[in-house]
Amino acid sequence: MNIEKEINEITGFKNLELLATQVVEGFISGLHKSPFHGFSAEFAEHKIYNNGESTKHIDWKLFAKTDKLYTKRYEEETNLRCHIIIDNSSSMHYPEIKAFGINSLNKIGFSVLASAAIMNLLKRQRDAVGLSIYSDTYEFYASEKGSERHHQMILGQLNNAISNPKAQTQTKTYEYLHLIAEKLKRRSLVFLFTDMFQSDADQEKMFSALQHLKYNKHELVLFHTYDKEKEVNFDFSNRPKRFVDVETGEHVNIYADNIKEDYEKAVERYFNDLELRCAQYQIKYVRTNINESFNKILTTYLLERQKFG
Repeated sequence: MNIEKEINEITGFKNLELLATQVVEGFISGLHKSPFHGFSAEFAEHKIYNNGESTKHIDWKLFAKTDKLYTKRYEEETNLRCHIIIDNSSSMHYPEIKAFGINSLNKIGFSVLASAAIMNLLKRQRDAVGLSIYSDTYEFYASEKGSERHHQMILGQLNNAISNPKAQTQTKTYEYLHLIAEKLKRRSLVFLFTDMFQSDADQEKMFSALQHLKYNKHELVLFHTYDKEKEVNFDFSNRPKRFVDVETGEHVNIYADNIKEDYEKAVERYFNDLELRCAQYQIKYVRTNINESFNKILTTYLLERQKFG
């Protein structure tokens, strides 16, 4: 019996905070095997000691274990402000999920659990977090704070995003990104989770909005979420199927094998073009396959946090 799977199916996202903690603990335990050896201490109420700082708060016990200097952190310290943005449009609820678990996720489920894991790291480091959720409306906004009450409120909103899928709603992402950019008054690290589904006509408007998010020296990371098996590899049986646009309701009847090769080439071109455009605008672009672990997300957070100061 797969005990882990059984537990996940029972709990689902009913305890999002616990699942996020499990993801983070697994990530931290693996850091000593990676190029980030030693950074795990940072997620345990410590920060790296910088030459010239007071030695009063150095943790000498940790120095004896790691041979590295860390200073203890305190409740009032907030060195970073992070704002998480989640696209909650109809396409993000693909594929349809009956029971959410750490091994059973669609795009919105992956984005929510990844966001909760990032929040867990921010909380450990006394940093402030804010959240925006949009679909065909601007569903939720909270400015950056670090209190326990604030974290619990945001976790509740993340769960709401999963619980209420939208039916055939078209989303103009760029409109809401402009609104969010206007609200970010102080320099922040901004994480955007979206599947980047928009028409060709909206492409320029989208990048204009992404540039706006970088205004005031914000650092922007675009997590381009997708289901590689279905949306990239087009892995469907060669039987006649009806493919339905979840945002418009339009459909087409085809044999998957007839278009698989051309489809895969077109998707790869699209991804490459997005990556190139992001590089031109100095936006961190991260391909985010929801069938993979959360390590890429958390490693990106770690790297961007180190650069942010």
